[in-house]
Amino acid sequence: MREKIIQQSAELFLSYGFKSVTMDDIAENMGMSKKTIYQHFENKTKLVEATTMHLFEIISHGIDCICALEKNPIEEIYDIKHFVMEHLKDEKSSPQYQLQKYYPKIFKTLKKKQFDVMQVCVTDNLERGIELGLYRSSINVDFISRIYFNGMVSLKDNDLFPLKNFSMNTLMDHFLEYHLRGICTEKGITILNQILSKQA
Repeated sequence: MREKIIQQSAELFLSYGFKSVTMDDIAENMGMSKKTIYQHFENKTKLVEATTMHLFEIISHGIDCICALEKNPIEEIYDIKHFVMEHLKDEKSSPQYQLQKYYPKIFKTLKKKQFDVMQVCVTDNLERGIELGLYRSSINVDFISRIYFNGMVSLKDNDLFPLKNFSMNTLMDHFLEYHLRGICTEKGITILNQILSKQA
């Protein structure tokens, strides 16, 4: 039952936001009493925390599986983007922004976990890209991996990028192209242009 509550809550939180969805909404959606939910989670904050970590584990596992395929590093970046967008419903409700605003402690924990996962994944991607001659050998891998993470986090800042002006999908596409054009060799740019022309 606990797992079912987490899964259903995740659906609602991603669709409508952490702030907007109440315990009543979750109970009604699941056709159960609020009392049943409170048997598993003492308050909404505990449920938000469990749901957030559940989503983090699913996405991290998916990213690990994509990275394990050791595909072309440029394709890998776009595969990860598609996978994340699929699981976060295009982030229409700005879940990360709401989490930061209303549940700052949970957000801080999540950000640290995300950084640790992304640092490994992005560093590996950059190093393989250099080895394959797709990324410039002169780039500073540690610097680029941190800038990349920071850029990804900034995209989710609703004040900076209001969702009424930009969809998360479009923002991610712009950011990935910006990132790759800054680090690719001519060989890498050729592959990037092929990927972009398929998406057009």
